[in-house]
Amino acid sequence: MTNTLYKNIFIATDGSEQNRKAVQHSVELAKLSGAKLYAGYVVDTAAFASIPMDAGWEMMYELLEKEANTATESVEELAKMEDVSVETVTLEGNPSHEIIEFADNNNIDLIVMGTLGKSGFDRFLLGSVAEKVTRNSKVPVLIVRGNSENDK
Repeated sequence: MTNTLYKNIFIATDGSEQNRKAVQHSVELAKLSGAKLYAGYVVDTAAFASIPMDAGWEMMYELLEKEANTATESVEELAKMEDVSVETVTLEGNPSHEIIEFADNNNIDLIVMGTLGKSGFDRFLLGSVAEKVTRNSKVPVLIVRGNSENDK
């Protein structure tokens, strides 16, 4: 039985262990609803805006691109094991903006993201991509809390 509520689901992944639960939720939801899954990683190029474009910048970008491929390929492997249609994408720019824009331009019905559930000063210092996406997205956002170092 398939559900027509979700036809296209986007999982924003960073490849971290804390994000694993969100990936598992997205694959399971795609499987249950018969949706296509998009596994996306955003290379935060805004973080490099003040760095001169030289060999060091290129090397850092290559490392981030490799990290993106590793992160999205792990989602792809899990999705294929569950017989879920999946497409991987690497985006560049401000993460919250790129996730929302991708969702708007690709008929995404649900965005799935992980979070450590930081609050207060920690969230202020680190910022929260998940919070920004939740506040600004036109489509529903499922936030899956991952395990932090304090969770045992």
